[in-house]
Amino acid sequence: MPASSIDIEIRLLIEAIYLKYSYDFRNYSGASQKRRVLHALPHLQCSTISELQARVLHDPTAFMQLLQFLTIPVSEMFRDPLYFLSLRQQVVPFLKTYPSLKIWVAGCSTGEEIYSMAIMLKEEGLLDRSLIYATDINPVSLEKARKGVFPLEKMRAYTANYQQAGGKASFSDYYTAGYEAALFDKSLCENVSFADHSLATDAVFSETHLVCCRNVLIYFNRHLQERALGLFHDSLCHRGFLGLGSKESIDFSDYATRFEPLDKTQRIYRKL
Repeated sequence: MPASSIDIEIRLLIEAIYLKYSYDFRNYSGASQKRRVLHALPHLQCSTISELQARVLHDPTAFMQLLQFLTIPVSEMFRDPLYFLSLRQQVVPFLKTYPSLKIWVAGCSTGEEIYSMAIMLKEEGLLDRSLIYATDINPVSLEKARKGVFPLEKMRAYTANYQQAGGKASFSDYYTAGYEAALFDKSLCENVSFADHSLATDAVFSETHLVCCRNVLIYFNRHLQERALGLFHDSLCHRGFLGLGSKESIDFSDYATRFEPLDKTQRIYRKL
């Protein structure tokens, strides 16, 4: 069945973005990509995808606006609390055996997962000896993550998540409230390195003990999923740990035999 005109326009737009800005969305899920581009059209005052392509090619500001739709920076602190509880109970005891730690949070979005990770590590006495790589392809999201400011209205839900995740203190101890916002303690990110990194085009980080990439692979096609899993596998030290999102799995990938499930329900794996 031949591709529709819209599908062709989207393919040309994505190719143009790659050639012009070196952002590679060519192996992202087609259905998800289509929804995002169509949703972006009215926000960028464009009636067709071809018109959007022309704007993006000649206006970097328009591209940055479109990028916010293509990457969908949506997250929450201690998202899927049982995942963090499992990390605390089943992974942290192994991490405590290392004199220093390197942790990679890939696709960190606006930083909620970074601060969640940092809080857990602090409570387990590991934060001071940890180096955390926080990476994303969206510079706007990375800047928000660096600032550590989140809507105050979300703190009640985040507090509930934190408690379910095995939190050992009062969640409000970690932030200062004011002007409808919560500013998180800067000391949580003293050992965090925020970096622009693409799972589609960039290489691995140096030997890490834990890689977390949650709710990112679901937006990739099979080819890009395999590439990302390859990066994680190559980055991890011997017997390192990999955490994925609740709807993600390595079961049917080329890397299924290179990891063993530590907690299959919570999508936590260990490198063989």
